[in-house]
Amino acid sequence: MVTVLLAIYVVLILLQTVVMGKDLLKNKNNLGHGNWFVSGAIGFVTDFLDTLGIGSFAPTAMLLDFTKQLGHDRLLPGTLNVAHAIPVLVEAFIFTTVVKVSPVTLFALIIAATVGSFIGSKFVTKLPEKKVQFWMGWALIITAVLMGLRQTGMLNMLGEGNTATALTGIKLVIGVVVNFILGALMTIGVGLYAPCMAMVYMLGLSPLVAFPVMMGSCAGLMPVASLNFVKEGDYARKVSLAITIGGIIGVIIAAKFVTGLNLDILTWIIICVIVYTGVTYILKSRKPAAAVD
Repeated sequence: MVTVLLAIYVVLILLQTVVMGKDLLKNKNNLGHGNWFVSGAIGFVTDFLDTLGIGSFAPTAMLLDFTKQLGHDRLLPGTLNVAHAIPVLVEAFIFTTVVKVSPVTLFALIIAATVGSFIGSKFVTKLPEKKVQFWMGWALIITAVLMGLRQTGMLNMLGEGNTATALTGIKLVIGVVVNFILGALMTIGVGLYAPCMAMVYMLGLSPLVAFPVMMGSCAGLMPVASLNFVKEGDYARKVSLAITIGGIIGVIIAAKFVTGLNLDILTWIIICVIVYTGVTYILKSRKPAAAVD
């Protein structure tokens, strides 16, 4: 079944490449706002960090806001999901081959997150920019809090002594329901890694199982969510392509060379800046439209 899952990841990579590629070719003369080098560097850094377990959504939102890569904040949720889809699929492929986990558990949680993201993306693409700014701001703050809990070891404490590699019965049902909700929230910008890790720990699974579950869930949901964002043109084309290219490089380098790197100080700095960025988005959502433009 692991081989089947890996094959699905390859198919999703091809699907994402085709869907995104067709839209980019169709709009080759209108790729939108952004700088190739800056966006590519953002992709490299954020997916490098993502491979090490920090997450990519919140740091990307922070850096895109800081460098003013997006013409409109309304494009942020779509850009995050479209841009990071292929890099996360590469991550999932790598971690699924090295960590033992029940295929049934993994498939069930991934499918739940994927269905949640498809439903969530249909809702998010219809949100006005003010709503996106508001909810994105709170998504960033929630993500920062969860990252902080993980950094202090409070999330890890939940997983101490856990050895299980499979969920059964009511625990599997709870895992499926929670991952469905997390998949839906992912489309508005709430990072899945930290809350998914907490869920995995609380259900008694081994901490190592968190990585293939987290990355597999994102790998399944992001290309599916991307379908709606691309269909509606609700993402930054140039920025997304550059982040994808830079992100793939970042994933490969992080996975091969520096998986033991200590990033404690950097993570705390990122958490503080993410909180600041979240507050900034909330404040922007409260300004009159004319004042924002």
